[in-house]
Amino acid sequence: MKTNQLTSLLIKELTNAGILCWRQNNQPTHDTKMNNGYGGYRAHNGMKGVPDVIAIIDGQFIGLEVKAGKDRMSPEQILFKRRCERAGGKYVIIKEKEDVDKLLTSIVRTIV
Repeated sequence: MKTNQLTSLLIKELTNAGILCWRQNNQPTHDTKMNNGYGGYRAHNGMKGVPDVIAIIDGQFIGLEVKAGKDRMSPEQILFKRRCERAGGKYVIIKEKEDVDKLLTSIVRTIV
């Protein structure tokens, strides 16, 4: 499964479970008004390394980084993970559909 498909599945499953979550865009954004109407990309000015999906469950911040195939975490993502965990948040790496299933099972156990 490709990264985008896995990310979509993750958001769909979390949303269906009634969990507040969203896709965190951290890519440059195309702006048609730049360059006299010819368009261009506006740089992302947010924090680097932010996970792909963010969820809040029972007041707990959970960062969800999707890495399919041979994808690896960047140094900025590793640093964000460390900072998140140090601050009391949780951070999960999703590599395949089974990871989504495990995450949902563990969430259900925690909530129930």
